[in-house]
Amino acid sequence: MKFKLLTALTLVAPLFLATSVNAANPQHVKKLLSTGECTGCDLSKANLSGAHLIGADLRDANLQGANLTKANLEGADLTGANLAGANLTSAFATNVNFKKANLNKVNFTRATVHDSNVYGASMNDLNITNAEIFNTGIGVGGEDAEIPDWK
Repeated sequence: MKFKLLTALTLVAPLFLATSVNAANPQHVKKLLSTGECTGCDLSKANLSGAHLIGADLRDANLQGANLTKANLEGADLTGANLAGANLTSAFATNVNFKKANLNKVNFTRATVHDSNVYGASMNDLNITNAEIFNTGIGVGGEDAEIPDWK
C-alpha cells in the first residue's frame, strides 16, 4: 500500500512543479494588492482580474500573460514592464505610463485607454477591438497616424 502511494506521488509531483514554474510569485501578488507597489516583481500569469491598481508602481514588473480583465490601472506606472500576452479586456487604463513596456500581443478589447504614455513601447499584434483609445499612440497606424511626442 505504501509503495503504491509513493509511486503515485512520484508520478504526480512533477505536474505540480511544472505548473508553478512559470506562474506569479504569490508574495509579489500579495505585496501589490496590499501596498500598490511591486517594482520588478514576477506577476506573470497572475489573476488580477477586477483589481484596483490605481497609481500602482509596477516599473519593470513581469506581467507576461497576466489577467488584468476589468482592472483599474488609472495612473499606474508600468515603465519597462513586460505585459506580453496580457489580457486587459475592459480594463481602465487612463494616464498609465507604458513607456518602454513590452505590449506585444496584449488584448485591449473594450479597454479604455486615454492619455497614456507609450513612448518606446513594443506594440506588435495588439487586439484593440472596440477599445476606446484617445490621446495615446496606439492605433491601426498608417502614415497619417498622429502619435504624441511623449519623452
